[in-house]
Amino acid sequence: MPLAAMAIEITLPGARSLKDKRAVVRALKDRLRAHFNVSVAEMDHQAAWQRATVGVAAIGPDREYLAGLMARAAAAAAAALAGQEFELGGVEILE
Repeated sequence: MPLAAMAIEITLPGARSLKDKRAVVRALKDRLRAHFNVSVAEMDHQAAWQRATVGVAAIGPDREYLAGLMARAAAAAAAALAGQEFELGGVEILE
């Protein structure tokens, strides 16, 4: 059973506190979990106000399904982060 993983690096220059950062990260995590049934977690920069790394992972029946799922999740993340600086990492699919 293949596993897919992707990282999203977010820069939040307007964040003035961890509360500001958490609002953006939580909204992204909730949207991806609800719409795509993927696992989402903040992976790095937990104490930094203006940076976040969010990981997205999923298990599926085949590589093609996971590639499509992660592409749709990446597009939804880009829409959710409109107005923020972010970089989508490449999708890794492991057997």
